[in-house]
Amino acid sequence: MSPKESVTVARADPSGVGAPLQPIVIPKYLQETYWWAYLHPNAVRIFERQWLVNLILWGNFARLRDAALQEMGEVIDGKVLQVACVYGDFTEHLVRRLSPTASLNVIDVAPIQIKNLHDKLGNPHQVSVLRQDSTDMDFEDASHDTVVVFFLLHEQPAHARRQTIAEALRVTRPGGKIIFVDYHKPVSASPFRYLMVPILSTLEPFALDMWRGEIADWLPEGSPPAQVVKETFFGGLYQKVVITR
Repeated sequence: MSPKESVTVARADPSGVGAPLQPIVIPKYLQETYWWAYLHPNAVRIFERQWLVNLILWGNFARLRDAALQEMGEVIDGKVLQVACVYGDFTEHLVRRLSPTASLNVIDVAPIQIKNLHDKLGNPHQVSVLRQDSTDMDFEDASHDTVVVFFLLHEQPAHARRQTIAEALRVTRPGGKIIFVDYHKPVSASPFRYLMVPILSTLEPFALDMWRGEIADWLPEGSPPAQVVKETFFGGLYQKVVITR
């Protein structure tokens, strides 16, 4: 797929009565900025390697994965939503923690990423992998107990990031958790504070936004969460933010 191609698919009609359907379109920023990483046919073959995703995160993939999963518990109950597919074994580890009565929805806007996750997971009965846009999800309000957003926000321009966060809050039940793991501005003593600027500027042009503000800054107005807790890792280069609805 070239960066200029536009792929659409009709949304499912939940009413079953033939209501007008809105197409799901791969966002322009994804086509133009990240086509090489997520949309090109060779992307999965290149990036779906555990050692490579760990290297990209400077050896911190497992630590950050486990920090996110630990927020859900050793055994995960209820209805969980993962916003966007993830290279590496994040989802496989999440699935292993699901209780017999729990369920997991995973959404992504890119068909190639959905197919890749299906190939990795097989067909576990507790998991649904759905084509949806994180900025305009089809789920009902308060329909999930936990939502996890693992290294997605830094790939989105500000308007899409705000919408993704607002949607994540909308579909989480009162008292439920939204777990974000992403980049963060390193402490001044960290060499990565300087090393990562040219890397992110070149390959991840929206990522430095995560250095300039807090995830809580992008929360929708008028719906303050019950609690926001932030923890940083690896000299501050990464963060986990847990918002209790």
